[in-house]
Amino acid sequence: MDSIIEQLNANLKIVYRQALDADKKLDELQQQGHGKFKALFPADAGFSFEAKRFKPYVLDVAADVESLSSEGLNEEKLKKAVVKLQSLLTLLSTFKH
Repeated sequence: MDSIIEQLNANLKIVYRQALDADKKLDELQQQGHGKFKALFPADAGFSFEAKRFKPYVLDVAADVESLSSEGLNEEKLKKAVVKLQSLLTLLSTFKH
């Protein structure tokens, strides 16, 4: 279980750095009059909120991982955290290109 949590945390560190870069780019685009959208993810993406930047989503997944390490490995929560992390990675990758 610890190795799963460690792997998730390692991925979160990578995603966090990418999210900060992407958020900076989104800020620039918005200042230029672009980026008129309500949220980065659709309502069915697994997140319980909407945000226009990546950082809140990364922090949400980090909270999920933290609860996994403190409450013990719950397969359903683990699956949810991994799906959210994959969604973030996919969107960040798409955004980068």
